[in-house]
Amino acid sequence: MFSFEGFVRISMFLRGVYRMAYLNLLWIAATALGLVIFGIGPASYAVAAYVDRWFRFGETPPVTRTFIAHLRTQYWRSAAVGWILLGAAAVVITNIFAASSWMLQFANVLALVVIAIIAAYVFPVMAATEVRGIHRQIAAAALLGFGSLHWTIIAGAAVAATVWLLAAFAAPLLVLFGVGIPATAVGVVTRIVFGQLAAEAADEDGGRADAAPAAAVPTQTSPPRARETSRVHVHLARGTSQ
Repeated sequence: MFSFEGFVRISMFLRGVYRMAYLNLLWIAATALGLVIFGIGPASYAVAAYVDRWFRFGETPPVTRTFIAHLRTQYWRSAAVGWILLGAAAVVITNIFAASSWMLQFANVLALVVIAIIAAYVFPVMAATEVRGIHRQIAAAALLGFGSLHWTIIAGAAVAATVWLLAAFAAPLLVLFGVGIPATAVGVVTRIVFGQLAAEAADEDGGRADAAPAAAVPTQTSPPRARETSRVHVHLARGTSQ
């Protein structure tokens, strides 16, 4: 028999599944209302922002209101990122079918994989880091995706297997989870990676504080709040994350 704790865990899991399905439906609605071109970027940013706060800090505010708030926060910036990704994908896919040699087709397939990795991570980077500027956010997404390539491969394989199973045995569920599945995988990866980056940054800050004179170290009366430590800095000049 299940214990009470087991029932609680099952209930929390089912609530999480419901929340992700609802985010998926909101993404579809926002993308459709924006005629795809004006909706896919902001909708993807809103999902990434909600999932980031949910997975990393356990925050589960009202889904609809929070989604709309995130949708408005960086609407034009996230829309521009969506335009760049859609345009790049359209060019590469056209080249794949129009290329005259298999080498060019292969090169364009690789370019499409790079675009897919950037698309997976650029909106979490926008939502969870202090990186500013679209070109720097795209570069940070590429750095994050290829810098944690093993997690990217595992997440990609899990998404592909799950989508294949649903398409083969429960195709209607793809309407509810077609976006939620990759969003969940990316959320798990960014939770791990951003957690490691935050821990490394805390260790470096602690080392500097220990090296400073005792009189120069300010006292801290209360621990920083989660929101104060939620933003991860990605330094691109050195080609490393911090």
